[in-house]
Amino acid sequence: MPSPRTVNAALATVAALGLGLTGLVAISGGASADTTNLVVNPGFETGSLANWNCDAGTAAVTTTTVHSGTHALAATPTASDDAQCTQTISVQPNSSYTLSSWVNGPYVYLGTQGDGTTDVSTWSSNSSWNQLSTSFKTGASTTSVTVYLHGWYGQSTYYADDVTLSGAGGSSPSPTQTPTQSASPTPTASSTPTSSPTPTASSTPTTSPTPTATSTGGSGGGGNPKHWVTGYWQDFDNGATDQKISDVSSQYNIIAVAFANADSTGDGGITFSLDPTLQSKLGGYTDAQFKADIAAKQAQGKKVILSVGGQNGTISITSAAQATAFANSAYSIIQQYGFNGVDIDLENGINPTYMSSALHQLASKVGSGFILTMAPQTIDVLNSSSDYLATALQVKDILTIMNTQYYNSGSMNGCDGGVYSEGSVDFITTLACTAIQAGLSPNQVGIGVPASSSAAGSGYVSPTVVENALNCLAKGTGCGTFKPGSSWPTIGGVMTWSTNWDASNGNQFANNEGAFTNAMP
Repeated sequence: MPSPRTVNAALATVAALGLGLTGLVAISGGASADTTNLVVNPGFETGSLANWNCDAGTAAVTTTTVHSGTHALAATPTASDDAQCTQTISVQPNSSYTLSSWVNGPYVYLGTQGDGTTDVSTWSSNSSWNQLSTSFKTGASTTSVTVYLHGWYGQSTYYADDVTLSGAGGSSPSPTQTPTQSASPTPTASSTPTSSPTPTASSTPTTSPTPTATSTGGSGGGGNPKHWVTGYWQDFDNGATDQKISDVSSQYNIIAVAFANADSTGDGGITFSLDPTLQSKLGGYTDAQFKADIAAKQAQGKKVILSVGGQNGTISITSAAQATAFANSAYSIIQQYGFNGVDIDLENGINPTYMSSALHQLASKVGSGFILTMAPQTIDVLNSSSDYLATALQVKDILTIMNTQYYNSGSMNGCDGGVYSEGSVDFITTLACTAIQAGLSPNQVGIGVPASSSAAGSGYVSPTVVENALNCLAKGTGCGTFKPGSSWPTIGGVMTWSTNWDASNGNQFANNEGAFTNAMP
């Protein structure tokens, strides 16, 4: 049986777009009681872009579409520019701030860069005035922070007005009063996408939820590791080393049992049972032994979850009834075997509305400790309207980690709009950046790679590539040509297909990438 995670390599070149220029995280912190607005020219009432630094040729001041006063910002993205405007503001270290702005138009993003802790962002797609707001706390040595507004590539003009940053003011001089516009790079044929995806109402939320600082995903409560090392355990024999759950390397702290399949009714329910051929090859691996092995791993602090789908999975959740059937059947299997949760690995399309409903129903049944992981193909997470990333954003409150399959993909556009080749540090870091910019927390973003060259059609990389990518994302070192505008020390971790192929390769992934990730601060 071929690896269920192998996908059609004919998707080798895809022209799609990232969401912006720098990494963002949507969280909230404590707001300062100080109501002084630290933004200069917050309502653009000077009639100019004074104190704002905007991408060249994209921004102007309007008098026709305003929230208050007589002026507002009007910025128009292009196919290769998101029309970003920024202002750098003096702040105090170890202090709380609240950032807000009134915005109008499709895909308006508001956020910060250089907080010294974790940069924040929020967004909206309302074509009428609405207020975005987010909060953050500065780092121990942070004396300035950059606030920004931007739109989405290829979308229409967005408007912003009454930008407010409240909190303790800094002691350094105010920014220059001279309006400036930064130069945008000249797009080339190799780096400029030919078209921009058009989001639909069914796949893109109309407003951005405001998560709290404690809403960092359903990682199961206290005692969880700082980073996750996920490995898929094959419930079938395909030439890789056959394993019992007890044989899986201790470096893995999430073991995803692959796979659950659609039941015969087609109503959205799923089923799972051990493959008889595998049971025989393992000397009669009984259900009782399987359950005991799961319990033993959990006693060691590991999580064992049920992966749903795979390349050949045909599970379809496209109605409220199917969502409920999925949740009920998944919960029954979780109770039967003692799984900690589920992994969603559907490679033939996913409906964000009903799958997110199904997962929220399941999470409420399982309760505290529920683990939810996702394993999308790269083509499914290229922007926030991509079905998988849209789903991940809708279940962010219960999502433990999304491990994108950075393989079997060919070249893809990164978060800066450039085209990057599979198998490189840049390919991994730019696509991880896209997920974070879209609104996932860094701890919800993981790197998925094959355990060996036999495990996938393409995309196998050496441990050094994965470790450099982790260092680049976590601390800005080891990067390729692309370096994120922010560092994300809490980056989620790594994943591999599969523990079986890893065992066939001398457990190279577990002993290198796994050990490296587990040792990260």
